[in-house]
Amino acid sequence: MASRLQVAPAEYLSTSFEGTDREYVRGEIVERSMRDYPHGKMQAALGALFWPFRHSHRLFVCSETRMQLAPDLYRIPDIAVFAETEPDKSVPSQHPLIVIEIISPDDRYSEVLEKLAEYQQWGVAHVWVVDPRKKTLAAYSNGALTLVPRLTLAGSPVELSSDLFS
Repeated sequence: MASRLQVAPAEYLSTSFEGTDREYVRGEIVERSMRDYPHGKMQAALGALFWPFRHSHRLFVCSETRMQLAPDLYRIPDIAVFAETEPDKSVPSQHPLIVIEIISPDDRYSEVLEKLAEYQQWGVAHVWVVDPRKKTLAAYSNGALTLVPRLTLAGSPVELSSDLFS
């Protein structure tokens, strides 16, 4: 069995990758699924959904931003929404209120679940999954992914429903 090259976090953070950015998982640089038009379209729609609430509800949205979940773990959520305080670092280490993963055709279910669990362990209160091909919404909690008709954020007008797919 071939050994894998271990990389220091500082080296990962100073590296630019051609094409899709990579994640850093316990010393290894990990490729992410290739994005396609349905993924990009959904990502743009979700960003646009949250953007108007940056002043009125203090919700700060970003997409495809490296985030430090632990000293040896950097993930890149498709969408992250911070509440109250906008991150002051280029690579945030404070957990967002919401993380949304958008399913791509070559995503592996087990890898997606691992990432969702990491977000929840980090302290993300709302871990959501959007599948633009199946036109489904799901919420992740305590190791389970549950299909839901809508995703809401209490105390705000934010709501994701099947309207998102039209």
